[in-house]
Amino acid sequence: MTARTTLAGAVSVCLTVLAVTIGCTTSTPQASSSTRPPATKAPSSSQPTASPPPAAPGVGSCHRLSLQAATAPTDSRPAVPCGSSHTTVTVRVGHFDPVRDGHLLSVDSRSVQRQIAARCPTGPSGYLGGTLADRRLSRFAVVWFSPTVEQGQAGATWFRCDLLALAGTGPGQGLAVLPAHLHGILDRPHALDRFGTCGSAAPDSPHFDRVICARRHTWRAVSVIPLAPHARFHERPAGAAADGRCKQVAAAAAGGALRYTWAFEWPTLQQWRAGQRYGFCWLPTH
Repeated sequence: MTARTTLAGAVSVCLTVLAVTIGCTTSTPQASSSTRPPATKAPSSSQPTASPPPAAPGVGSCHRLSLQAATAPTDSRPAVPCGSSHTTVTVRVGHFDPVRDGHLLSVDSRSVQRQIAARCPTGPSGYLGGTLADRRLSRFAVVWFSPTVEQGQAGATWFRCDLLALAGTGPGQGLAVLPAHLHGILDRPHALDRFGTCGSAAPDSPHFDRVICARRHTWRAVSVIPLAPHARFHERPAGAAADGRCKQVAAAAAGGALRYTWAFEWPTLQQWRAGQRYGFCWLPTH
């Protein structure tokens, strides 16, 4: 993407976003003998009872995970107090159906994982608060965990959805430390000043890194720009229209100044294929 500075106008291009998967047996009874010994009372014995399946995690529990651990399919680490340093919060716990076409599936099967992936992203909206645009502009993301294969074999059918905030996308970057009380955070004033999406350099700079706004930055994603419903990826007319709307945002922020800079960002091809039909309007913060 080329950042645009204007007295009248300039040119914008796209910026690639670095984003952040029983058998049963029976026995045949033997024929009884014609003569039987006197009946005796058999000694009593207790049958072993099956162990209950591992309990599901609790909504609202906090976890201290690295980015690598947060993107793993399972997590067996114990929860930590939410008043201590933590990087994810469990916002939803549900149950998947382990049976398909009469067959019991493993928790790591594609069918089970698809069930979880379809249900977890819908959980954070009510938890975070704010508008849809606020949530899109934030660095919050959702990850999910299933039981381990061993827990699944013991009967566990739960899944866990956690919220996290990405601190950055560059080498060595990871997750942001979350506040003790995360519920409704985007309803609070200036929440995006801390958890919004910012840039460490101009979007067209080779040194650009997408960072959480709590970190040092020089650019900020300030608005979500919808693309035309039937637009094609990187279609010029759709891009020009979105860029024009971003220019209007920049002009309003300039407060009457004749010179101002902006940059419109298309979604990545991966995001586009996943159905994202909006981009971001970026403005410098200095």
